[in-house]
Amino acid sequence: MLILHKTTCFNLTLMAISMLWTTALGAETLEYDGLIEPCLIVDIGAPAEGIVATVTVERSSPVKKGDILVELESSVEQAALEKTKAMAAFDGEIRLQQTQLAFARRVHQRVKQLAAISTHDKDLAETEITRTVYRLKKAQESHTLATLELKKAQAVVALRAVKSPISGVVVERYVSPGEYVNSQPLLRVVKIDPLRIEVIVPARIFGKINPGMTATIAPELPEYGEQTATVTIVDKVIDAASSTFGVRLELPNTKHTMPSGMKCLVRFEINDDTGEKSTTTALITPDPA
Repeated sequence: MLILHKTTCFNLTLMAISMLWTTALGAETLEYDGLIEPCLIVDIGAPAEGIVATVTVERSSPVKKGDILVELESSVEQAALEKTKAMAAFDGEIRLQQTQLAFARRVHQRVKQLAAISTHDKDLAETEITRTVYRLKKAQESHTLATLELKKAQAVVALRAVKSPISGVVVERYVSPGEYVNSQPLLRVVKIDPLRIEVIVPARIFGKINPGMTATIAPELPEYGEQTATVTIVDKVIDAASSTFGVRLELPNTKHTMPSGMKCLVRFEINDDTGEKSTTTALITPDPA
């Protein structure tokens, strides 16, 4: 039997209580501190340099994927776009060559039927058809290039509008209208549906927590109540210095009612492989003195 002083006995009792986990019929409940975070954090930059014309959102603004967040000054790009639109719409040269080709074919048909026409003239009429076919092809190629230039101009103008790559909430706004931007971030947007819970657990339970398992999440703000989260990632490498490994869980937050950034308790129900009840006890006997 272990004999301890009263002070040591009291300290060990507190330690035993703090390390105690509840068990029942082959399962043990383990609780660890966790942190509720956004599942994705994006610092949105500008795809092109320029001067900010408008910022359409503020901090805490909800956004959807594809929403325009920032617009850069684009007068020069808009003018170039209008020019290429006009050039792509022009088809006069194509119509001219089509008319010329039809005329050359009619002339060739008439020439073939006339016996008095020399072979040279007949060959000349046939050659004119071939030349007109190539002129028509060149006009069509020029029209194709004008269409591609239009697409390029549209893409350049599109780069002046910065769109949100995700649905979420704006948490930081770094720029205002009139500022010149190059490579610096413009806004920070986070995705909070689902939420992500990160928890560090001891190495002794490695292999007992696996992706797909569920756990109970108790946020530090009690008004949000207990939630059920699903394990998505379990680290495959144990940290040697702390003898721990990381676990990530996913918590649905479709209505965006729960904020991220809160601490929480993560409660795992671990099944005992032996199927027997698992217990932890400490026997402490006070000093008779």
